[in-house]
Amino acid sequence: MNVFIIGITGGIGRLLAHKLQARGDRVRGLVRRREQQAEFQQQGVDVQVSDLASMTPQALADGFNHADAVVFTAGSNGGRREITKAIDGDGVEKAIDAAHLAGVRRFALVSVLPESWRERTLGDEVEYYFAVKKGADVMVSRSDLDWLILRPSLLVDDPGMGTVSLGPAEFHDQIARDDVASTLVELLHEPGISRRILELNTGAVPIGEAVRSQAMVHRC
Repeated sequence: MNVFIIGITGGIGRLLAHKLQARGDRVRGLVRRREQQAEFQQQGVDVQVSDLASMTPQALADGFNHADAVVFTAGSNGGRREITKAIDGDGVEKAIDAAHLAGVRRFALVSVLPESWRERTLGDEVEYYFAVKKGADVMVSRSDLDWLILRPSLLVDDPGMGTVSLGPAEFHDQIARDDVASTLVELLHEPGISRRILELNTGAVPIGEAVRSQAMVHRC
């Protein structure tokens, strides 16, 4: 599979790139700095240097270059509003348009659980972040792409367990980025899961089995 990752320099994006490569897939992506390009090229990952916020949909589509799937893992993490809008909102819309222009059907978006941090008092910027993320989910789900939205629980950098809880609705706890990346790899290679919103949390089911179970549910 030929996969283009938007957000390849992020915690999930880097792990996803390595896991796809280990599986034998070709991985490409988008970085903002030349030194990042050199780093990834040393690892056999072809990346282009550009800024998602300033790119046109056509320029992004040109970079997709016959990709089988696009994965959008970029995010502002609740920073300044203008950055959140440019990446989490406008960036997703631009990526959808680019996928159409490039003829790429498979599109995966890493989103957030709506319940995330609801036990806390959130600032205006974070509340805005959640609103923009919800809007991006709506945009993707209303597109005619072969889309998938994955909503992981609170992301942590703990070692992956290799087991998860995956389904249409999950409790909000926490999950290792490594397990999110491993789940994405399995989902991208499972054509039986299409046009679905899935939530992901720590759990006891092996990742491959969890993904196959969701594919079976979809077929039923």
